[in-house]
Formats: sequence, structure tokens, C-alpha cells
Amino acid sequence: MTTRRNLLLLAGSALVLGGCRETPAVAATAPDVLLADSDRGLLRLAPGGEQVLGAAAVTFDGGHLYAARDGGLDRIDPASGTASRDTALDDGWIPRVISSDGRVCALSRTGASDRPAARTRTTLLITGPGGRSERDLVGVIEPDAFTADGSGLFVLEWLPAAAPDHYRVRLLDLATGAVQPLNTRDKTPVPPGAEEEMRGDGRQAVLSADRTMLFTLYTHQPGHRHTRDLLSGRPGNAHAFVHVLHLVERWAYCLDLPHPFGEGPTAGHALAADGRTLFVADLNSGKLAYASPSSLSIERVVDVPPVAGSTAALALTADDRILLGAGGVTVLDRASGRSTGRWELPGPVRGLALSRDGRRVYAGGTGRVTWLDAAIGVRSGEVTVPGLTALRHVV
Repeated sequence: MTTRRNLLLLAGSALVLGGCRETPAVAATAPDVLLADSDRGLLRLAPGGEQVLGAAAVTFDGGHLYAARDGGLDRIDPASGTASRDTALDDGWIPRVISSDGRVCALSRTGASDRPAARTRTTLLITGPGGRSERDLVGVIEPDAFTADGSGLFVLEWLPAAAPDHYRVRLLDLATGAVQPLNTRDKTPVPPGAEEEMRGDGRQAVLSADRTMLFTLYTHQPGHRHTRDLLSGRPGNAHAFVHVLHLVERWAYCLDLPHPFGEGPTAGHALAADGRTLFVADLNSGKLAYASPSSLSIERVVDVPPVAGSTAALALTADDRILLGAGGVTVLDRASGRSTGRWELPGPVRGLALSRDGRRVYAGGTGRVTWLDAAIGVRSGEVTVPGLTALRHVV
């Protein structure tokens, strides 16, 4: 996308006054392929119409998709919508996690939940190039992410199994069925008694630009102690952090976020990452953190316009702008963090994503998806999507 910084700054300022007067015609379809969550399951929204996929899983980058349909597991190309039968299934299996290359899928008998129900055992089904296999595991085990080579599955082990209220991240070896602790960042095994146990809410997860790390934002961690705190004897009490899983080297690390991150409602937080920076927004307090994906350290925190009681969304443009979604879109200059404009929307923002060519910004909303010109923010279309809960990806 061609960068014309002065023009964009002027246009963004003008939209604060004039952008809300744009009234787009309701379109039958969006010009790009979109993936969205809804109360009807996962939706594929394409120029040819809406495709209801129901119980489905999608990779963190939106590149691969599996859906359980008609007694089998279908592998679906998100771009074309073409489906191929991966394997036959008994009723009740739900796709949960897909490897980054789309070759392996983990399914469970229960769907994703903020607080899973008590149970003594968990059965996971793994499908891939080697066929299908079931793993019968002790306790409450929830799939989280595959290792880069697809031979291991990171899982959340909820404790205690009789009344789950906190969890730890562990690694299931798919060859042996063993569930074991992760390595520390220096690639040494975590000693017994030093595994982190978390009580917070996982808000959002994104892949690093090189696809080797998974960043997951956690909030509300009263009394949480990192492995490094447990080993050193420090008390620890992080209210929000980014949990980093290295999908190749199989270690975990927690990047603490400073106060007041994590103090307000979970929905008011969001994160986004590219090859240069990991951004975390807390729109409850009006803070935006810049972190280094390589050193895993906070570089600075800047003030942004707070939007109390909102659901936050973040997107990064190719021409060094940051888009903050919450009741509208606030445009920030990446270098300074200063606001350069505000694009109004007809309601709350439920997800924000850019088209592949960078020309359109899509915003999920209440029963709709709206798209805007990414250069100047003028609303150029809208499609009705009954029951939409979150816009996830532009394919």
C-alpha cells in the first residue's frame, strides 16, 4: 500500500467530523472472504454468500480450517470453501486445535469453555497424516496449540479435577502419550513444584511473524507466581501478562504487563504482533504497551484514548499506523503513539482485521460486518450477519 503520510493525517483528522455521516448501502456479501464466530457456529463470509460451518476450528492465522459435519471431519480451504473428508467420526467430536501447517487436528468431546466442568478423565482424538489415534488422559485436559512439527500438543491441565479453578500448561507427547512439564526459556526442564498455575482469563492469542511463538494475553491473575518467581522465592503477583509458547523449542515464558494492565474488564484488552513489535492495549485505562518479540521485554507504554466498558480490538497497517477498535476506530501513529484520527462506526467493535491487500479495514459489530477504506476511513460497505459475536480473520 502506497504511503502518503501527510494526506493520511489530514484525512484522519477530517473524519472525526465527517466520517460518521457516511451511510453505506447494505451489501449482500463482503468483497473478501471473512471468518467470524457467531451463535450459529463458525461462519465463512464470501462474495458468493454465507457458509455456516458450525463446530469448527481454525488456525491462529486463519489459513487452515476443520469442521465436524455429517459423521466426519472435513478439511476446508478457507479461501475457496472447498471441503474434503479428512476422516470418519462418531457423533460428538468437536475440532479444537489445528497445527500451524494444517496437517494435524485435535478434537475433544467438550467445547471450549472459560471454566471446564469437573471430570476424572479426558479423551482427545488426534488426526493427521499417520491416521487417527485417541488419548485417554487423567484429569481435566484442554488442547491449546501444537508444536511446530506436530509431534506434541500443548494442553491446559485444570486443577483440581473435581472442582477446576486454575490450570497449568503442559506438553502431551503424541508418540508416547506422556504429559510432561515444559522447558524454561533457557531450554532446561522445569523442576518439580515450579510449574506455573494460572487463574486468569485467556483473552486472545496471535502467532509471531516467524510463526515460531504463540503469544496469549492473560488478565486477572491474583496471586499468580511465574516459574522464575517460584525458583527464586519472590512473591509474584501479576495481574496481566503475555504467555509465550515457543512452538519449536518447546519452552514457555511470561512477559509481565505493568500496572494497570489486567485491573479492568478482560474484554477491554487486545494484542497484535508483527516482526518488529508486540502490542498490548488496555482501553479500560487508556494504555498501549510496546514489547520486543525477540527480547520479550516491555520497551515503553504510551497513553491512548480510554474507552470504558468496551470490547477492544487491535490491527496493524503496512504504513505504520495502529488501529484501535472500541465503539469506533482510533488511528494512531506507530512511532509516537499519538492519535491522528477517529473513524466512527454504528456500534461496538467485535473484531478488527485488514484485507490482504491492505485496502480495506473490516470491523465486526452487532449483527453486522462493516468495512472502511483503510487510507481515509470512509465506510464503503456493510453486510448483515445475524448472531455475529466476533470477526476473526480476513482470508
